[in-house]
Amino acid sequence: MGILEDIRAYKNNDPAARSAVEILLLYNGLHATLHYRLAHWLHTHGLKFPARLVSQLSKFFTGIEIHPGATIGKRLVIDHGTGIVIGETAIIGDDCLLYQGVTLGGTGKDVGKRHPTLGNNVMVGCGAKILGPFTVGSNARIAANSVVLREVPENATVVGVPGRVVRLSGEKLDHIHTPDPIMLEIDQLKNRLATLEHALRKR
Repeated sequence: MGILEDIRAYKNNDPAARSAVEILLLYNGLHATLHYRLAHWLHTHGLKFPARLVSQLSKFFTGIEIHPGATIGKRLVIDHGTGIVIGETAIIGDDCLLYQGVTLGGTGKDVGKRHPTLGNNVMVGCGAKILGPFTVGSNARIAANSVVLREVPENATVVGVPGRVVRLSGEKLDHIHTPDPIMLEIDQLKNRLATLEHALRKR
C-alpha cells in the first residue's frame, strides 16, 4: 500500500502528473523515497555500510540526499527534488511536501539529535534551510529561501532570513500564495513612513 499511497500523493500535489505510470517511472522524488526505505531498513538492521551505499547511489541518480538514519512518515512528496538534503536525525511526519533545494540540516553545535523534526502536512518551499534540532509544527508553511533556526508553531507561515512567523491561522496555504518577505518589509516601511509624515504635519 505504501507505494500506491505515495503515487496518489504525487498526483494530488502535482498538476503536471498525468498518470501513475509516469510518476512511478519518471519522478526522482518518488525514486529517492523508495531508495530511502530500503536504506532505512538496512540501517535499522545494523547494516550501516550497505545502507549508506544505497543512499549514495540514490543521490547520484536522483540528486536527492537522504541519510538512511532519518525517519520519514507516509506520503512524502518531493517536488522536482534536486539539491534536497535530509540529515541523519531528521524526522518528517505524514503528508509533507518539500521543494527543490531544501535542507533539513544541523548547525554543527549539537550532538545526538542534530536535525529538525517536521510535523504532519508541512510545506517547505524551494531553497529553504531548516537547521537545528527543533520542531516545525504540523500544517506550517516555510516560504522559499527562508532560513529557519528556531521552533515553528503549528499552522504558522514563516518567511525571511532568519525566518520569522508572519501568519498564524488554520487557513491552508499553498506555495504560490505564501507571502513575499521583501514585500512585507516594504509594506512595514511604507506604514512607518506614513505615520511619521502624519506626525510631522501635526506640528
